Amino acid sequence: MSLIDRLERILGRFAISGLSLYLVVGQVFVVLASMAGLLNPASLVLIPDLALAGQWWRVASFVFQPPAAGGSLVGLVLLAFAWWIFYFMGNSLESYWGAFRYNLFLFVGYAFTVGLAFAQPQLPVSNGFLAGSVFLAFAYLNPNFELIIFFVLPLKIKWLALLTWVFYLIQFVQGGWPARLQIFAAVGNFALFFGRDAYLTARLRARGLGRAARAGPAAVGGSSARHQCRICKKTDVTHPQLDFRYCSKCADDSCYCPEHIFNHEHVPAAPEAKKPL
Repeated sequence: MSLIDRLERILGRFAISGLSLYLVVGQVFVVLASMAGLLNPASLVLIPDLALAGQWWRVASFVFQPPAAGGSLVGLVLLAFAWWIFYFMGNSLESYWGAFRYNLFLFVGYAFTVGLAFAQPQLPVSNGFLAGSVFLAFAYLNPNFELIIFFVLPLKIKWLALLTWVFYLIQFVQGGWPARLQIFAAVGNFALFFGRDAYLTARLRARGLGRAARAGPAAVGGSSARHQCRICKKTDVTHPQLDFRYCSKCADDSCYCPEHIFNHEHVPAAPEAKKPL
């Protein structure tokens, strides 16, 4: 049993279902309160020095800081779209993982963000990269999901995720330490949950390429398949348009097609042999 499984058995009853909705509702309240002049959103931003000076609420309130979109009608429409995207993707992750694992994913990202913020305590920290980790997680699990850009142009989300990774890399190289630390928090969060899966996928794909190369040109262009779905037996040869993935929850190196990566019984680990008395 993995550490996350043990934590879920102990703490699962405390998980908050629909956490994405609560975060969006909190941000909507902040926007409405600021428009009514009842709240200054700047008072929610995490600045570790101010938190240590007595404004302790900043350690938690920064997660309700809405994205900067301006006060115009177009800005409000874009803000509503950003909220919908976050809710949709977060709710999808919760449906896939369950409430506890999704809560844990956000909490780990939150803990990384807050912890690393105190390395530069005088500088403000936003929740943008924490929300970005939800986007990257959804894109990793659903690479062929299509977004309709400007209600006209369909674009697979894996390309937007690639642009996001490129943006993170540029920010990490050219930005200051606050941006670097926040990027590290988001990437660290993603790596903890998907690092093993990404490693297995890359390793097994490299192994498949190596076998095909050793078999010669006939195998590379012929019927030798590198990936085969454990459930329906589709392969990358018979269905080259499919994106085959490897499940990080299965004990063995099980490959699945897009239809079955979210719809299969996980392969359990082999029971440990009992030592003789």
